[in-house]
Amino acid sequence: MDEVSRAWDEHAEKWIDWARKPGHDSYWIFHRDVFLELVPPPSGRTLDLGCGEGRFSRHLVALGHDVVGVDASPTLLAAARAASPEIEVYEADAAALPLPDSSFGLVVAFMSLQDVDNFEDAIRECARVLFPGGRLCLAIVHPINSAGTWDRDDGGSPLVIAGSYFDSFSYVETAERDGLEMTFTSIHRPLEAYAEALAGAGFVIERLREPRLPDHAIRRERSPRWQRLPLFLHVRALKPTG
Repeated sequence: MDEVSRAWDEHAEKWIDWARKPGHDSYWIFHRDVFLELVPPPSGRTLDLGCGEGRFSRHLVALGHDVVGVDASPTLLAAARAASPEIEVYEADAAALPLPDSSFGLVVAFMSLQDVDNFEDAIRECARVLFPGGRLCLAIVHPINSAGTWDRDDGGSPLVIAGSYFDSFSYVETAERDGLEMTFTSIHRPLEAYAEALAGAGFVIERLREPRLPDHAIRRERSPRWQRLPLFLHVRALKPTG
């Protein structure tokens, strides 16, 4: 288990509490539904890469997907199994999937690739397990977001990039909200790194979106800053049939 995966497993119990409190974070407020606009209907099996405790897997099942989940954290997978024993899950590195070639019509990596150390091999593995004509849909922390820090804690604050946007680096952020606390450990990479990894794996990018925070998601004074700059990046990529 790499350093980032180990950090997520160490904070797994806190993440389970955080993720499963309805209405608590952006997933419930708007992010899941905006991301689903890019996700095609079920066609073959669906792989949830970095499924964690399984909240997105469970939603995909409710939408008719035949889901397989993969995650590196045994603690999170145990929670996923307990919540939905009918969903097939595997403990594995995203860069070395224990799954056969061309066995999925869709891979979903919802907010997981920024938490994968060897993301290039993980994307190549996505291409390997997809059948031709299959798609990868991914959501990550937007590289502008992960590169910078806010100068002030208000809606009009400028975002400051003190170092280099182009250099990759790991970072740790601790958030406290409504009596819950979570420590997030992730890796910043520039947008080009993800685009080149997709191209190198043979994918063709079909859609790229930078969702703006909707008005109904404004909960705090500082929230409007995410209507000026993107929190997340969404991509849908095709594995060509040729």
